[in-house]
Amino acid sequence: MDDWQDRVDAVWDDESLTDEQVVERIDALAGERPEDDAVALFERAGARDSAGLEAEAELLYRRALDGGLDDERRTRATIQLASTIRNLGKVDEALAMLRAEYETEPRGPLHDEAAAFYALALVSSGEAARAASIALETLAPHLSRYTRSVTGYAREIADGHA
Repeated sequence: MDDWQDRVDAVWDDESLTDEQVVERIDALAGERPEDDAVALFERAGARDSAGLEAEAELLYRRALDGGLDDERRTRATIQLASTIRNLGKVDEALAMLRAEYETEPRGPLHDEAAAFYALALVSSGEAARAASIALETLAPHLSRYTRSVTGYAREIADGHA
């Protein structure tokens, strides 16, 4: 699988390719694996997502998640699927997925990424103040100064006091 994943990564890294070429090459690589291979389905979904083919991507993400992915890919697929369905107008479902991902593992390696997309979904649902709170709370630990103040303000926003 390592050689296969290296070849997939090379496609993603090749900035000279058009979106259509990325889809074509990822599909060709996915064709080397069993039809129900969750990782290949995930890569195919991502290629379509990047190309703006959200409806096709949604189906492939769901199949990949149903097929079983390792923890990192499962988190990535959840974030990417939620972003895709938010774009397709399924904001409530996206919110639920992202909230669960955001709350599941607060110190996980993709927690900040989950927070960013959770904030976007909150904005889409009309909850801009809650989105700002999530974004600021996530940003605060990365600041060189004012971490405590920004965290406090983020909590005030969440509590409706700002």
